[in-house]
Amino acid sequence: MRTERPRTLGELKASGYRIESVKEEMRRNLIAKLEAGEPLFPDILGYEETVVPQVQNAILSQHDMLFLGLRGQAKTRMLRQLVQLLDEELPIVAGSEIHDHPYAPVSKYARDRIAEQGDQTPIEWIGRHERYHEKLATPDVTIADLIGEVDMIKHAEGRYLSSELTMHFGLIPRTNRGIFCINELPDLAPKIQVGLFNVLEERDVQIRGYPIRLDLDLCLVFSANPEDYTNRGRIVTPLKDRIGSVIRTHYPITREIGIAISDQNAWLDRTGNGATTLAIPQYIKEIVEEVARLARSSPHVNQQSGVSVRMSIANLENVVSNAERRSILNRERWIVPRVSDLGSAAASSRGKLELTMSEDEGHEDKLIHRIIEEATKNIFGLHLDLRELRPIVDHFESGHSVEVGDTLATKTVLERIAKVPGLRKRAEELAAALTPKAGDREVREAATASAAEFILEGLHVNNKLNKSAKGGGATYRR
Repeated sequence: MRTERPRTLGELKASGYRIESVKEEMRRNLIAKLEAGEPLFPDILGYEETVVPQVQNAILSQHDMLFLGLRGQAKTRMLRQLVQLLDEELPIVAGSEIHDHPYAPVSKYARDRIAEQGDQTPIEWIGRHERYHEKLATPDVTIADLIGEVDMIKHAEGRYLSSELTMHFGLIPRTNRGIFCINELPDLAPKIQVGLFNVLEERDVQIRGYPIRLDLDLCLVFSANPEDYTNRGRIVTPLKDRIGSVIRTHYPITREIGIAISDQNAWLDRTGNGATTLAIPQYIKEIVEEVARLARSSPHVNQQSGVSVRMSIANLENVVSNAERRSILNRERWIVPRVSDLGSAAASSRGKLELTMSEDEGHEDKLIHRIIEEATKNIFGLHLDLRELRPIVDHFESGHSVEVGDTLATKTVLERIAKVPGLRKRAEELAAALTPKAGDREVREAATASAAEFILEGLHVNNKLNKSAKGGGATYRR
């Protein structure tokens, strides 16, 4: 059982509790994690060899940090997880607005209380999450929001304007002995950024020009997009100079990491009880991730804006939802996405691609569909050889055609592809290799229908078949 926590200043001294800055505390807890082999960000994938070492070095150096990267690179998520490097509980002078350390109070309230009550001064304990505050930088943020302001009600009660007891503290002093985060730092007005100079370097604040020194103990962290991202604003140079480490983030380096991130974050529990009836073919996941990767290199997409990982996550959810809708309409138990479901990714991709100045807004959907086709072609080449599919192409050269669609039942698709020599057999082989749970008969049949569509679409994007699309349906012919 945990021993009773000290409740007075005298009891705290007797317990052997020592004074320690928040950065020393974070450093100590990080070292303990490193020695125990525990990950710093257990649910952040793809940064183990690149970003995480930078963060660890910054914490070991007791630096303030700026996380610099394009949108959708888990900057805020990592910043919020830094709270795990704080102790579970921290003692403060009871009633203190700015979490005064009982050994070194900085506010007049805490100093006066300790002077009056001595070792009988009551102590409160706060949790680590009470020591993390975050502010989204917007043009209307004021110095009063961050630092503080004179409280005219307290002044009307008889206190002098120059008295600390007349002050209403802002977010930064209220995060004393904790971590304060400002998201999207360039959006902060330059004059407000200038107001952070003393906080970062000298660790004190002034309110309304009164000579009030609050020797704050803080770890300041920031997030920002690269400076040339938009014309909204820039980080003023002297402020950058005061930030100890700038941590560069990035998009998933490999397709496999991107897929793992989508699997981790996409909402795929469509039964609500964890007993999923969803089986996503591997090539569908690969195409969804390849769409984002191609968009990040497309000359038609503004690369200074970036293409968020959220696009892959939202696209995977929409593709699964379209397959779920089909299973509901056809009263099928299993949800197995097909290539024809990829069209639903257009809705979840809109707004996540910022076109270049030379492109008009009406071009967005055409671009998305072109990228989906190119992604399908790339993934098709990973799993299939066009030469082995020559008998299938020969069948279509005889004047035959096959119609598929995103609302057709599995049984209907299987009946149609059975008329194409060799197509069902190759589709079954592909389904067995690339679709989980394919041992179940219903899954195997639905996966075979999906694989057949993948083969037909692959032949189309490689210019072996023509395709006439209408709505969610498509007819393949030579």
